[in-house]
Amino acid sequence: MPQTILIVDDEQSIVVPLSFLMEQKGYNVITASSGEEAVDKISKFRPDLILLDIIHPGLDGFEICQLIRENSEWKDTRIILVTTMVRDVDVAKGLAFGADAYITKPFSNSVIMKQVRELLKGA
Repeated sequence: MPQTILIVDDEQSIVVPLSFLMEQKGYNVITASSGEEAVDKISKFRPDLILLDIIHPGLDGFEICQLIRENSEWKDTRIILVTTMVRDVDVAKGLAFGADAYITKPFSNSVIMKQVRELLKGA
């Protein structure tokens, strides 16, 4: 059974190519464009990995990370923050809130696929 990836971003210019890339690599893909929609999809679909933007409507990526890590049913979900926030303090905050990896935009497909494969290897 293919692993499921949730892509959370309000920019279609990110969601569409990321979805295509993940589907081409054999993953099931679901998407959300706001924090609340993301939490709803996590609850319904229990994704194996989340590609999570920090800045979007509603709950931000940091808050979503924290919610996931506090929920015993979701705590093993892998999270990659994919964001334009490049300051060291933002990276540290994202990792402190429970992200497994932090990738800044713009990113290369090879970098994101390497992280996805690495994090899903043991899942």
